[in-house]
Amino acid sequence: MPTTFERRLDLPVSASAGFDWHERPGALDRLIPAWERVAILKRGDGIRDGSTVELGQRLGPLRMKWVARHHTYRRHREFRDTQVAGPFRSWEHRHEFQQRDDGRGVLTDHIAYQIPGGLLGQWIGGPFIKRKVDAMFAYRHQTTRDDLNAHERYRPAGTLHVAVTGASGLVGSTLVPLLTTGGHQVTRLVRGNPSEGEVAWNPHETFDASSLDGVDAVVHLAGENIAASRWSPQVKQRIYDSRVQGTRALCESLAAMNAPPKVLVCASAIGIYGDRGDEELDETSAPGTGFLADVARDWEAATQPAREAGIRVVHLRFGVILSPRDGALAKMLLPFKLGGGGRVGSGKQYWSWISIDDAAGAIHHALMTESLTGPVNAVAPHAVTNLEFTKTLGHVLRRPTFLPVPAFAARLALGEMVDALLLASIRVRPGQLEQSGYQFRQPTLEGALRHLLGRAA
Repeated sequence: MPTTFERRLDLPVSASAGFDWHERPGALDRLIPAWERVAILKRGDGIRDGSTVELGQRLGPLRMKWVARHHTYRRHREFRDTQVAGPFRSWEHRHEFQQRDDGRGVLTDHIAYQIPGGLLGQWIGGPFIKRKVDAMFAYRHQTTRDDLNAHERYRPAGTLHVAVTGASGLVGSTLVPLLTTGGHQVTRLVRGNPSEGEVAWNPHETFDASSLDGVDAVVHLAGENIAASRWSPQVKQRIYDSRVQGTRALCESLAAMNAPPKVLVCASAIGIYGDRGDEELDETSAPGTGFLADVARDWEAATQPAREAGIRVVHLRFGVILSPRDGALAKMLLPFKLGGGGRVGSGKQYWSWISIDDAAGAIHHALMTESLTGPVNAVAPHAVTNLEFTKTLGHVLRRPTFLPVPAFAARLALGEMVDALLLASIRVRPGQLEQSGYQFRQPTLEGALRHLLGRAA
């Protein structure tokens, strides 16, 4: 006898608009929970009858494949997918869309599944599977609602053709499906041989940007990972060159176009403010000192050719971007889950953070908001101390946080970068985002962590 599951979402748009969101490229990416280690191996041809999707998932050392086939497609009313191969004995998912009298729609997900092993399998794994399914659809529905709200908010501005560098990185891989599910066209700027929907570029030299003719906007996210290895002089030079030289080469290429894009959103970092203790900082605050401050200052200055060409340039100064897939949070999860988490150094230093969905959302907002220009702090409304951060993460994971990491031990392990990335105190407010009407998806740290990690309150 199959186990059944049902969850209803009141859509902020019509049923047809909600259905269209699911049918556009990128919807599957948006619906995979952030904490799941899932790769899309085959995308198929959307949600039409007969289209097959293949997912690869890692569970510790184990790898498994999930193959699902779409069927029963009824435009703006329903579509279904059934497991062809995978971990369940059987799985069928029906997505049902209904229109309400007030003009908005309702999405109801109906699931019927059986797990292997009969009664014994149900007894051992049933409660675990039920919790996972419930967490997954809570995530999916929150993401769907937030995305639809954002696209509806900016709908009067129309759709854009956007070129993106660093599209496969942490932020880019979230941004691209966010844009495409809203009807925007995306061209990826890639190194090496381009595939369909891609354009080749070399971040170390100018290039013929005629292949970008017709592009309305560019998002520049490419750059060396600043936390990938200890900061030797060679590593620091690569970090500097990848941001400053790469940005200047891109902007010179855009400026040489016959019809340059209208807007360039270029990544930057709150490291530009330097270590400032308890001082509350906004976009009018002066730059600080130190390696990251120097990099960020020259990084932003490298966009001058684009500004001179009449392109609206927005510098998004990102704080600590939270995602369980990569970055600071991903590195913290294992020790915290094992009960070995704790503050770094005194714990009094401020960490200005932003969830991965709001990082992508801030870029989307900057693209669509013509009044935004210059530096824009891409951080959540409330910075927290490192001690507050670690206690909140431990609370969400239901783990103790009694094992502090002394500053000297962190420096021994990671070197110079510790002072810039973990021990520096940078207390930043998102003044421009708030004043321009951006609506944060996860404005509080606990809410962001619960959403990203699938941990209900």
